Amino acid sequence: MKVTVVGAGNVGATCAQAVAEKGIVREVVLLDIKEGLAEGKSLDLWQTAPVNYYDTRLVGSTNDYAKTADSEVVVITSGVPRKPGMSRDDLISINAGIVKTVTENVVKYSPNAKIIIVSNPLDVMTYCAYVAANLPKNQVFGMAGILDTARYRAFLAEELDVNPKDIQALLMGGHGDTMVPLPRYTTVSGIPVTELIDADKLDAIIERTKVGGGEIVKLLGTSAWYAPGAAAAQMVEAIVLDQKRIFPVCAYLEGEYGLDKIYVGVPVKLGKNGIEQIIEVKLNDEEKALLDASAVAVKEVMTVLDDMKLFE
Repeated sequence: MKVTVVGAGNVGATCAQAVAEKGIVREVVLLDIKEGLAEGKSLDLWQTAPVNYYDTRLVGSTNDYAKTADSEVVVITSGVPRKPGMSRDDLISINAGIVKTVTENVVKYSPNAKIIIVSNPLDVMTYCAYVAANLPKNQVFGMAGILDTARYRAFLAEELDVNPKDIQALLMGGHGDTMVPLPRYTTVSGIPVTELIDADKLDAIIERTKVGGGEIVKLLGTSAWYAPGAAAAQMVEAIVLDQKRIFPVCAYLEGEYGLDKIYVGVPVKLGKNGIEQIIEVKLNDEEKALLDASAVAVKEVMTVLDDMKLFE
C-alpha cells in the first residue's frame, strides 16, 4: 500500500515521517516542485529507519506524479504562506492555482485515492480540490479539526495537570478564529470539563485555541508543522487501517446542520472509504448560532474562489 504527500516543506516532511514511522504502509512518496528537495528529505528520513525501527520505504520525486500512481491516500500540503502586503484574495488565487494543478495530477494517477487537504486557507482549498478532483465528496476532505482539538486538549491538559490522552474534545466550523469549540462535548475520562475548570479559565483556553496558529507564527516567524503533520498522519492511519475513528474533519455538507454546499468542520467517521458518515450532534441555540456565523465566513471565501472562475 502506498501513501503520497505532496509538498516536501515542513508540514509535508513531518507528515511523511509520521506515516513512515507508524509502519502502516509499504511506501511513502514525497513529492515537491523544487528540484531535489523531496529526494533529499526522503533520503534523510529513510536513513532514520534503522534507528527508529521501521521499514516503510520513502521515495522522493520532483514533480513526477507517475511515482504516486495507485496511492491509497494523498495528503496535499502545497501552497505559499501569506506574506506581508498580500491580501486574502491574493493568497487564495495563488494557492488555488497550486492546489488545482496538484489535485488534477494526483487524480490522473490515483483516481481512487482519498485526498486530505492541509493547504491554507484550509476550508476553501478543500473546496478547490473537490471541484478539481471531480470525485465523490467522501474522498476529498480537509485536516483542521484534529489539529485544532489537539491544541485545545493540550492547553486543557496543561491547565488541569492531567494526561492529554484522557481528554476528548470536539470543535466545529471553519479553520481559524471563527471555529466553534464545544465545551459541552469536552470530557476528561468521561467527566465534563466544565466540572473541572472555572468558566473564565475555560473561556481563555478556547480563545487561545482559536488563535493557536497565530501564536506559533509569532514565536517562530512561520507556520506550525509538527502538530499539523502529525494530525494529517493520524487521518492517514485511520483510513489505511479502516479504524472508523470519529474525528472533526472539514467535510462537504449537503443539508447537515442546516448547511448546504459548503466545506466546514464537523464530526465524521473516518475509515477505508474516507468519510463514511457525517455525524450530526445536537447543538443548542448558542452553538448553532456560532456554527452558522462560522459558515457565513467560510462561504464568503468560497465565493471569492468561485468568482475567480478557475474551473471554466
